[in-house]
Amino acid sequence: MSTPDNDVHWDPYDTALVADPYPVYRRLREEKPLYYNEEHDFYAVSRFDDCERGLPDWRTFPSSRGAILELIKSGVEIPPGTLIFEDPPVHDIHRKLLMRVFTQRRIAALEPRVREFTRRVLDPLVGAGRFDLVTEVADQVPMRVLGMLLGIPETDQETIRDSADTSLRTEAGGKMDLRGGAVLSNETFVEYIAWRRKNPSDDVMTELINAEFVDEHGDRRTLTSAEILTYLTVVAGAGNETTGRLIGWTGSTLARHPGQLAEVAKDPALVPAVVEEVLRLEPPGPFIGRYVNSDTEFHGQTVPEGSAILFIVASANRDPRRFADAESFDIHRPAGQRLTFGHGVHYCLGAALARLEGRVVTEELLERFPAWDVDWDQAKLARTSTVRGWETLPLVLA
Repeated sequence: MSTPDNDVHWDPYDTALVADPYPVYRRLREEKPLYYNEEHDFYAVSRFDDCERGLPDWRTFPSSRGAILELIKSGVEIPPGTLIFEDPPVHDIHRKLLMRVFTQRRIAALEPRVREFTRRVLDPLVGAGRFDLVTEVADQVPMRVLGMLLGIPETDQETIRDSADTSLRTEAGGKMDLRGGAVLSNETFVEYIAWRRKNPSDDVMTELINAEFVDEHGDRRTLTSAEILTYLTVVAGAGNETTGRLIGWTGSTLARHPGQLAEVAKDPALVPAVVEEVLRLEPPGPFIGRYVNSDTEFHGQTVPEGSAILFIVASANRDPRRFADAESFDIHRPAGQRLTFGHGVHYCLGAALARLEGRVVTEELLERFPAWDVDWDQAKLARTSTVRGWETLPLVLA
């Protein structure tokens, strides 16, 4: 069926919308708060209240079929241990186990090491006049921080990052390639898990290997190597991609708002507010997919059981029904709920770590480079159907 010229149309695979999807999101919120895409056969909601209602409702919108449209539509069997693609009670068991090792205390203890590495990355760039924020910083820091947390040897970190990055890449207008299962099971980790079993250390990996828990069958056991492999694959992909994108969006957004850049450069206490506002305005993961487990209604229309639905958090975060002057970047915006890290039982376990990295990198950037612009002609957005952010972002230093 053809789409009338004046009818709003949104296609998550349309690269023409990657640069600025927000005018389309605005029209979706106002004209089609429940949207159906016939070509790819999925529904989408774009208002804050609808996303806030749907994301925590795991019975109606389970994660066990995946949170990515390609996964949901493929019918691929999700391997055990994929925390973000599980539902209670299994999800709760695994999440409680992982929360024991991803504690606030452990995350906070990483800050001096994150800061030291960030300084090592930035110091050689002083006096350069310009540098690529993505390749020089955003691609480096998240990889190294995950390595610190998991105990991955430095010699293996770049290979793991590149493998995770490749699994998420798409061709222009294309979908994620699910063949080989690299999205859910990165074989790069296999040897590392076996090595760490024989060489325990004071890191999260060793704790994951040794932690005992009671599973959904009532059996007391430890995680299998397959469960650990799947979990690490997801963490490496999500942690590297989303945090790297956050760093890139912070650089580009401050460049577009030089007055606020100057203000935060003079008052570093504003940096946490900058990170929160960038997370709201430019979420690295713009939408979250779910399977529809039973007929449900939005705006007087039924979404039938068996459908796929996308919750467009990038639109919800700019909903004027929830945020005043919602399309504007404002580092003085009052604190409030954002949906960038999800909502409910699947709220991102790595949110505190992402915020820590975003804050530390921004503080260290501003200490060395209190003003910058972007060479927009050379800036390039990455091609993926799951995350949105810069592949290259050349900063021109003032």
